[in-house]
Amino acid sequence: MNILVAEHSGFCKGVKFAVDTAMTIENSNTYVLGEIIHNADVVKAIAERGIKVVQSLGEIPGGATVIFRSHGVPENFYSECERRGIKVVDCTCGFVKRTQKIVKEQYALGRQIVIVGEPGHPEVEGLTGWCDKSAVIINDENKIPPEISSKDLSVVCQTTFSAEKFEKIIKNIKKVCEKTVAVFKTICYTTIVRQNEVEELSQKCEAMLVIGGLNSSNTNKLYELASKHCGNVFRLASSADLDFSTLKNFKSVGIASGASTPNAQTREVLLKMAENTEGKATNTMEEVVAQMDSEPKQPYKKGQIVVATISQATDEGLMVLLPGAKKEIAISKEDLDCEEYNAADYFEKIGDNIDLLVVEPRPNLKLSQKMIRLLREEESKIAEISAGKEFTVTCTGFNKGGLVAALGTYSVFVPAKEIRPGFVKDLTKYEGKTLRLRALEIKDKGRKEIIASQREILQEERDARDAARKAKEDEFFANIAEGDVVEGKVERATNFGAFVSVNGFDCLAHISDLAWTGVRNVTDVLEIGKTYQFKVLKVDAENRKVSIGYKQLQPQPWDLVAEKYAEGETVHGKVVRIVPFGAFVEVEKGIDGLVHVSQISNERIETPAAVLNVGDEVDAKIVAIDPVARKMNLSIKALLPEGERRKPRRTEGEDGEKPERRSRAPRRANDDEFSDWSDSGSGSVGISIGDIIANAQKNNK
Repeated sequence: MNILVAEHSGFCKGVKFAVDTAMTIENSNTYVLGEIIHNADVVKAIAERGIKVVQSLGEIPGGATVIFRSHGVPENFYSECERRGIKVVDCTCGFVKRTQKIVKEQYALGRQIVIVGEPGHPEVEGLTGWCDKSAVIINDENKIPPEISSKDLSVVCQTTFSAEKFEKIIKNIKKVCEKTVAVFKTICYTTIVRQNEVEELSQKCEAMLVIGGLNSSNTNKLYELASKHCGNVFRLASSADLDFSTLKNFKSVGIASGASTPNAQTREVLLKMAENTEGKATNTMEEVVAQMDSEPKQPYKKGQIVVATISQATDEGLMVLLPGAKKEIAISKEDLDCEEYNAADYFEKIGDNIDLLVVEPRPNLKLSQKMIRLLREEESKIAEISAGKEFTVTCTGFNKGGLVAALGTYSVFVPAKEIRPGFVKDLTKYEGKTLRLRALEIKDKGRKEIIASQREILQEERDARDAARKAKEDEFFANIAEGDVVEGKVERATNFGAFVSVNGFDCLAHISDLAWTGVRNVTDVLEIGKTYQFKVLKVDAENRKVSIGYKQLQPQPWDLVAEKYAEGETVHGKVVRIVPFGAFVEVEKGIDGLVHVSQISNERIETPAAVLNVGDEVDAKIVAIDPVARKMNLSIKALLPEGERRKPRRTEGEDGEKPERRSRAPRRANDDEFSDWSDSGSGSVGISIGDIIANAQKNNK
């Protein structure tokens, strides 16, 4: 019979530390909160020392000492002990402490905590106390509670749970969950190693013995795994359960024990087997025991996180015990994660677990605590990124397919089509630039890589801006109508008008609607950046256009004529137009008065052009004003002395001689009698042709 013992059998470091503590601590007035491990023999040995096992803090008197076992306890137990003066000796496993921290942090972020593990297991019960007992506990891949499907989940696992079963449960959770699922793989690495070893051993042995307390969760997992590959698996609590007759016909027998199984119990089983084999074993019992007592070979990998136990604190740093190592390993003070190293600070931590990062696995194992912080932060950040959180990186280069960057130990790749909306032709301009990204895919096996998109973020922001702008415009057009008087700020000027912001919407005030008298430049009337009142002239909701006017709220020049001018007053103006029946004089912008041909001179003249030119400045007397009809009659001759006339305009020829005298035009009947004139220009009215003919016929009769 060939007997094979799994390399990783018996106490793990965490359990060993808890048991050693219970077996060496001062036993007076000392209590253990729950069984130290799931092993009856060990529990009995501790009780024989006089250390009492209790199930609640209420059973422990104030001033006593309590041992928290490796399974951990709820967060409020620490404050309760402090309040009652109970001294705590914390033997919580390092892996369990890490899980507690994750649960607390994720719960604080408002996420639903899911614990994959056995309901009622002390570790699981302790973890629920780090999220106000709000955790959902799952241990069956086919029983995923429907109420978690609509929540953001953060999933942790009992450290001794089946790794294979955990993966199946996670797969089914992701199938039904509508939101993000952040998964934290918190199974203890020694648990995974033990489970892998048992699977391998059970596939090459005809029979398997699994040794450990019948209520030990991790031992039961080993039994389940062995049963998958081997048809002859026997569950033993101790050597008393061994019936050798069931094994005598097997050529190979594998032996595995749980993390809470003392090596002594395994030795007892081996000794009982030795009594029955009578030299029929292919390997001696001494070889088997030597195999069991030897330290397991652990293939450490660069970047791996391992859990060690602090054994010494010196001026140079710490000494730690590590599974797989045959001797203590030194950690220099430079590699410890502390502001300033002081050996005395670590004396009370001897026996505590510490997480370390494998910096170099060979030839000499080099470990660091300081470097692990970055990895922890990275793990938390990757979980947030996996949940959809935006992150930033600096582009370090590009290739044919897109941009490349780095985030901690992860490489980042942004495909060209994911850089921004639209086609990106030149990738070189992004080198050295900050990219805002969201993960499309995260690869954390083998080469760690994040495939990400900036386009999604930019497109969402653009869509949000467009939606907000449309909503604002819809509200604007729902509350504006033609004829409304609105207040607006002049934003910019063009040669055709001004763009005015009215409640955040650009409206156009055309240059023709700025002043009654007409302007050449917008800035002649309006000042950029200043606020004015405008009248809404036209609303085109379909085309998103609004026309407004400034002059419509200003008085027209003729509206003020009655206040500014009176008959008999003298005004000064400029000749702006000359017509056959008179000349129009601009009194002010928008106000023209007519000087009838008969009112230009005391003497009769044939045409106004004989004595007046456009641009001449003249003084004239107001002889009639009609603001309603927008008419003003002026007289130049009324200001001339009797007998004086305006001299006719004459021009010299090139030879200095006077030009020939113009032929006299036939005199129009009763020109002096014309007192009315018709509209012949902006703001001016001249005599109508009909009036001239009618008047002439009347006088000729």
